[in-house]
Amino acid sequence: MRRVVVTGIGIVAPTGNDVRSAWSGVLSGKSFIRSIQNFDASQLPVTIAGEVDNFDASGLLGAKVARQSSRFVQLAAVAADEALRDAGFDREEMGRQCGCLIGVGIGGLGEIEASSCLLAERGASRVSPLTLPYAIPNMASGFVAIEHNLLGPSFGLATACASGSHAIGESARIIGDGDAEMMVAGGAEAATCSLSIACFAKMKALSTQNTSPETASRPFDKNRDGFVIGEGAGLLVLEELQHAQRRGATIYAEVVGYGLSADANHLTQPAPEGEGLARAMTRAIKRAEIAPEDIDYINAHGTSTKANDFLESQAIASVFGEASTEVSISSTKGATGHCLGAAGGIEAVYTVLAIRHDVVPPTANLETPDPDCPLNYTALEPMTKPVSHAMSNSSGFGGQNASLIFRKFAH
Repeated sequence: MRRVVVTGIGIVAPTGNDVRSAWSGVLSGKSFIRSIQNFDASQLPVTIAGEVDNFDASGLLGAKVARQSSRFVQLAAVAADEALRDAGFDREEMGRQCGCLIGVGIGGLGEIEASSCLLAERGASRVSPLTLPYAIPNMASGFVAIEHNLLGPSFGLATACASGSHAIGESARIIGDGDAEMMVAGGAEAATCSLSIACFAKMKALSTQNTSPETASRPFDKNRDGFVIGEGAGLLVLEELQHAQRRGATIYAEVVGYGLSADANHLTQPAPEGEGLARAMTRAIKRAEIAPEDIDYINAHGTSTKANDFLESQAIASVFGEASTEVSISSTKGATGHCLGAAGGIEAVYTVLAIRHDVVPPTANLETPDPDCPLNYTALEPMTKPVSHAMSNSSGFGGQNASLIFRKFAH
């Protein structure tokens, strides 16, 4: 199997609209959850979200294309542009060797909602012909491929909140198998709309701390009461090692482990004792050819729901054994909220940057650690320490699990 490295990073998130600001934001230990500004949420039971502030894709896409395209596609396009520029990508020389795989959990739900309302209120003639093309989840990959002349493997992947992580793992396999030299991989999502919030609230999955949005997302905290929906995009440029070295690319980290599994348990609830995620982590560690104690940092799925945080803690404890009390863990969802299909991509970016800078980002709002989650969840403040190997976990509705392992690059 050919070695795969990370040579470019791009991100648009509630913590910031580029890599530098998003990394600074997550290291601040603050939460970026706010009262919803992008639409009128006053009649909803939950009025808070992790929105991307001051986002305008028209400078990159042009005013007409930005106006016509869906928000998740715009977020993916901006993050992809940053990642490819960071990688030193040349569309004419490298386009045939590069593919695109962007995980999207839901897609253009807000656009579907708006078009449905328009259909009911004003008739079929008022519905845009671009509604469906821009709403389908694979359009993030399709649009990015068109914009950058990416002629390699290009498709979408939807495994709910594990989509971004699965996209990165499968892209690494595509390169490892020799089907591409480079891949743009990660996740994008912009499903913060009335319909999604109404549905998640009806499931009792969301935090209802409307009067205190900055403290609502609190992974592994005893007083957590649900997740906060977020949006964004996090993308990596993955590249075959020798291809990257020949062109003198900057190498951020190496992808060395990828494990995936199914809970086969329940539509929304993780498997008892986190057994499914535990199998994914075990497989990632085996593929990386390391021991659990070699992992220096875990970016946990850590959604801030009672069940997920408890079961993920159990899963980590079962896989890592005595090392589970030593490994540094955090959930960056305390800062961003839960960005659904984008979460795995955004968190992979943070995981790679933790390796790059030897810093563990903190878990925002972890003020009263849950005694049922008795691991080192890096509360409130970042930790400076050597990070040689780092893991990023994701789980999704339907029982999909993914675990990625990155390693500091060694020649």
